[in-house]
Amino acid sequence: MEPTRLFDFIHYQREHNPLTQAFGSLTSEGWKFYSTEEVITRANKVSRGLLKLGVKKGDRIAIIVYQNRPEWTIVDLGIQQIGAINVPVYPTISPSEYQYIFTDSQVKYCFVGTGDLYDKVTEAQKNLPALQGIFTLDRQEGRPYWEDIFTDEGQEEVEALMAAIESEELATIIYTSGTTGNPKGVMLSHKNIVSNVMSVKELLPPKKGDRVLSFLPLCHIFERTASYSYTYNAVTVVFTGTQNLGGDSGDLKAIQPHFFTTVPRLLEKVYEKIYNKGLELKGLKRWLFFWALRLTEDYEFDKKYSGWPALKRKIADALIYSKWRAALGGNIKGIVTGAAPCPVKMARIFSAAGIPIREGYGLTETSPGLTIGSFEPGGAKLGTIGPVLKGVELKIDASDGDYRPGEGEILAKGANIMMGYYNNPEATAAVMKEIDGEPWFCTGDIGTFVKGPNGQDFLKITDRKKELLKTSGGKYVAPAPIENKFKENFLIEQIMVVGDKQKFVSALIVPAKETLMDWCEKNELEIASMQQMIQHPQVIDHFQQIINDVNPEFSHIEQIKKFCLLDSEWEPSKADGSAAELTPTLKLKRRVILEKYGKEIEEIYGN
Repeated sequence: MEPTRLFDFIHYQREHNPLTQAFGSLTSEGWKFYSTEEVITRANKVSRGLLKLGVKKGDRIAIIVYQNRPEWTIVDLGIQQIGAINVPVYPTISPSEYQYIFTDSQVKYCFVGTGDLYDKVTEAQKNLPALQGIFTLDRQEGRPYWEDIFTDEGQEEVEALMAAIESEELATIIYTSGTTGNPKGVMLSHKNIVSNVMSVKELLPPKKGDRVLSFLPLCHIFERTASYSYTYNAVTVVFTGTQNLGGDSGDLKAIQPHFFTTVPRLLEKVYEKIYNKGLELKGLKRWLFFWALRLTEDYEFDKKYSGWPALKRKIADALIYSKWRAALGGNIKGIVTGAAPCPVKMARIFSAAGIPIREGYGLTETSPGLTIGSFEPGGAKLGTIGPVLKGVELKIDASDGDYRPGEGEILAKGANIMMGYYNNPEATAAVMKEIDGEPWFCTGDIGTFVKGPNGQDFLKITDRKKELLKTSGGKYVAPAPIENKFKENFLIEQIMVVGDKQKFVSALIVPAKETLMDWCEKNELEIASMQQMIQHPQVIDHFQQIINDVNPEFSHIEQIKKFCLLDSEWEPSKADGSAAELTPTLKLKRRVILEKYGKEIEEIYGN
């Protein structure tokens, strides 16, 4: 019987393809793995322990960790099996956001990982009367440990509760990392997420016996839905973090995964390291590196080469591309990137080198997938985010806005659409639009359909509706495509296009510190600090040249006329508790950045 509730996936695995290594992670004692049977046994212990604590169906339980780990999944299963609600929380959010989420959802118990998380939640607990207990996932002296709740009594009640849970019931509340106001609690049912898992399970390349790395936060629905699909397909999941992925001692080399999901920024950082190593080469080796890099420039998915072009690529593969693949473990069948637009250049270079990149698209409110480029021939097209998933309907709505022909807001309908925002019916109503008597979810993204390799419709995102700029001349400008193009230059770490209600478009630019230092050294500029670098006339002139080179790819109104270089990298969290410039999935918090750099923007426009 196919799964219909989230906890069904692990039981499906036990029935069809039980694993001796289902979930694993690196501990102080080395790599540790749980078998399928051990995962279920421990999840049952969690369920029984929660019942003994007095947890009832519908109660909210939070999980917070800095790094993915098997225990997160086990606790998640234990919560689900008794009808309680998992409220996953990002570890790096501000104290006020902790306070808001715990208060809004009335969290009853919380499980935390290592670091300062126990102290953070304990401090917040003073103002959280509903929070009755905090448990650590690692033994910490004098603090309640998650295994302390384990009990062998009450399995009959667990089984009865499991049997009574319907697929339409609420499974989790995920608070979105919005750029303005308080976060909204997205209510997702078992059916919402299960429908999405069943839509993508055949589209991902890892199969039974393969290994995947999981390092994107499990509290984000993108990685969480992927993890359920891994369970269904009997794939070994190795949980890790982003701190030690690359290098000779990194997790990629140790695990040699066949697949992982990621976000574009991490791909960009991997490529920057590869490129910088190429810059360090001398003579023939350096020439070969950049010769191989140039060969990727005309690559398209499924493109076939013959004769001399094919031979050149075979030589480049043996001498250069194979080393890139080895740096990722040597076994990669594919990578899916999401959460933000992937620069076409990144997907082209990696795919041409035998590391297939595909892009997926969705939102927390859609569980998350709406489209994904598949790894099958004809299943993907560079510059698009693939065809619509099975069971999902998309519509392009141009009725509200000044869009190009065929372009408009993307609306979605399907079993994966959220139940609504928790405690916020007004916000729910604001994102639903009735068309011909049926409710459609308004994504807030602007897009269009283009024809794929086999004539099918592929979705192309052109911008976020709320991020469109309108110049003082009444012209609309989409900042994301401009930003993505400029980020292809390795000297640009981060960029945000500005110009709303102004005469022209400008940009705030955070240079890539290490790459800029290398450039200064090669140009014999003796500069001690980042502040000095961004003020040096030669550095400013070089960035002006970068802008001059890219600007012709855009219309006159979209071209960047002025810019300001900044010396501080934008981050998803701040040690001083101030507002972060990025969401936990590394999207720009545009309003925060506009407020923080208001003075610099005023100077750009001479206001």
